[in-house]
Amino acid sequence: MLTHLLAAVNPMNGSSLLSAFGALAVLFVTFAESGLLVVGFFLPGDTLLFPAGVLCAAPAAHGGTSLQLWQVLLGAAVGTCLGSQLGYVIGRRGGTAVLARSESARLKSVVAHGEELLARYGQRKAIIIGRFIPLVRTVLGPVAGVLQVPTRTFTLWQVVGGIAWSQSLVLLGFWLGAAVPGVDNYLLPLVALVVVVSFLPVLLQRWRKP
Repeated sequence: MLTHLLAAVNPMNGSSLLSAFGALAVLFVTFAESGLLVVGFFLPGDTLLFPAGVLCAAPAAHGGTSLQLWQVLLGAAVGTCLGSQLGYVIGRRGGTAVLARSESARLKSVVAHGEELLARYGQRKAIIIGRFIPLVRTVLGPVAGVLQVPTRTFTLWQVVGGIAWSQSLVLLGFWLGAAVPGVDNYLLPLVALVVVVSFLPVLLQRWRKP
């Protein structure tokens, strides 16, 4: 039974994960997406939390998937904060060697963007801002570890940023699900809109470069 369930789940599809695992999907995906370079790039973050919030308020039209808001909020907060802290520890202890061995141009580009954020905005602001940017969110912890950002500074501000990012997306989805009847019938276009909005900071920064 479990084998068939796992085979039917698309790990890169937030709705599929929520249907199969409920709030546990929120915990494990936010954990992996926030700190595990190997798989973090390929997992949904924004596209999991927003529909999770919608389904907490309006589950009926999505295969009967029912989620408890407090469980989703707790799973999102714990997953993203622990994942980012793990990424920081990995980066601090051996991140330089891992990045040196990597041949991924995409990874190196995102790492460079994370370094640029730290240099431009300072450690505190960059750690918070980076939480809201896809891909950068995954490398932020390891990059901060490699650059020897003080542990206390990183821990405090990654928790602040992680909670702000995860809770705001879930609550936005919940509010929309409660306020607009039948909104769960339009999850796909809404998720697409969330993805576009989440990438706007990256696009604006590139556009402003000389």
